[in-house]
Amino acid sequence: MDFRFDLILPAFGETLYMVFFSTLFSVILGLPIGVLLLITEEKHILPAKTLNSVLSSIVNILRSLPFIILIIILFPLSRIIFGTTIGSTAAIVPLSIAAAPFVARVAESALKEVPWGMIEAAKSMGANNWQIIWRVLLPEAVSALILGLTLTIINILGYSAMAGAIGAGGIGDVAIRYGFQRFQEDMLLATVIILIVMVQLIQSCGNYVANKLDKRKAN
Repeated sequence: MDFRFDLILPAFGETLYMVFFSTLFSVILGLPIGVLLLITEEKHILPAKTLNSVLSSIVNILRSLPFIILIIILFPLSRIIFGTTIGSTAAIVPLSIAAAPFVARVAESALKEVPWGMIEAAKSMGANNWQIIWRVLLPEAVSALILGLTLTIINILGYSAMAGAIGAGGIGDVAIRYGFQRFQEDMLLATVIILIVMVQLIQSCGNYVANKLDKRKAN
């Protein structure tokens, strides 16, 4: 046995780095798409059948691609943006793009929970589409959006572990290079425990924040 904190701790930091920025960029990409998927539906505030169909198809195609294949496809984009395809920073590109369609669908589902009566009430008071989105849809769906964000972070954490297989660094890289390839069971066990604890903490924090922001429970 040769347990090494000097490998685990930097890998943990790399994982946090990848997860944080990938979550940020996936929300920046995915949330607007989720909003568009909802409001461009037939009989919603901005119906646009063609746009809705195109967006829905793109989201479905990206969600259907296995993450490992998506990383390989996006190698050129990572190289253009960061000048490399190896390392934690380069992995942010495929992680963000892989999670963005998931964010879009989660956001769409969360926003659908907002009662149509509230939208009608806002329209009757003279609210425009932009105001309905920012003052009705997003605030009323914030609890469901937080739960969706929690699932997104957990998914990205899992993706980041898989990305370690192709040189992204992080906990997954340590698990593969030392735990699997060098048969160091203590290192493998440590990485598994770290990932489990991270998932539990993320889920617990997400549930807590969502419950606090749930207006239905507040009432």
